[in-house]
Amino acid sequence: MQRRNFLQTIAATPALIPSLSNRNKPTLKPARLKAGDTVGLVCPAAPAYSKQTVQVIVESMQALGFKVKFGKRMWERYGYLAGKDADRAADLNDMFADPSVQAIICVHGGWGCARLLPLLDYDTIKKNPKVLLGYSDVTALLLGIYSQTGLVTFHGPVGAVSWNEFTVGYLKKVLIEGEAVRYENPKVVGDNLTQVADRIDTIVAGKAKGRLLGGNLTVLSHLLGSPYVPDWKGSLFFCEDVDEAPYRVDRMLTQLKLSGIFDEMSGFIFGKCTECEPGNGSYGSLTLEDLWSDHLQPAQKPAFSGSMIGHIRQKFTIPVGIEAEMDAVTGVIQFLEKAVV
Repeated sequence: MQRRNFLQTIAATPALIPSLSNRNKPTLKPARLKAGDTVGLVCPAAPAYSKQTVQVIVESMQALGFKVKFGKRMWERYGYLAGKDADRAADLNDMFADPSVQAIICVHGGWGCARLLPLLDYDTIKKNPKVLLGYSDVTALLLGIYSQTGLVTFHGPVGAVSWNEFTVGYLKKVLIEGEAVRYENPKVVGDNLTQVADRIDTIVAGKAKGRLLGGNLTVLSHLLGSPYVPDWKGSLFFCEDVDEAPYRVDRMLTQLKLSGIFDEMSGFIFGKCTECEPGNGSYGSLTLEDLWSDHLQPAQKPAFSGSMIGHIRQKFTIPVGIEAEMDAVTGVIQFLEKAVV
């Protein structure tokens, strides 16, 4: 009896369960940011552990010319989460509804953003398009909101990162200056005979065009099969990860392949997989290069790895949902349109 009543309740409230058809929304762009705008700080996943860290974020935003507003429940804590799901979702919904806030930056990643996806007010978000910025676990929000509303979101720094010249420079070009940006890795030889760090590894040579879609590999692979992922057809699929053994990366790439993403995408961009090398005792482990050969070379879509995307100090701000072109030999990503209006 209890099971039947539960199913009857679900059937009576279909609006609570988004359908896969909601993934093809017209593209909606937020307004570009300017001096004097207010940035809302929220914790949709892990809590804000350190007041000093938050103060550094505030001062960094002020250095960019922005004002700062805290989410009402930013300092709450529920285990490894920044409060209960409903409260964290309410903070995000409130920030989108607040006319005094022009952008929303997530303080941390961690885990917990996917738990909020059924609780977000997508109608309010669509009516109040704003910059939403973050990476890692925030991938769930970036893809979920884009798939449900068409709003371009931004895979870039969370508040608690190094706001260094490289990271800030690209963020300004995308969100403040509103450029159709060209992304290239830094070319620094130093005292070496050739470049060692931040090299581009061409997996399959060629150029491709499509919508930039992706994020953290672990998070997005766990969203597959839900209504909160976009249509991958014709996409420039990008991803990154951290602290994942090669066999786990292999498992996730296999999931992408079995889901048809490698068939649907136009091109593949892997950023950095920080601390993903075979560890002690991993006798006979495959390497990431082996995985590219096994999974991506057979797809024969332009592909490269090494882009400045991921859990790294210097990072690009990648818009989710705009058209771009990639060159798998040079590692260049060129926007074909602006990400903001």
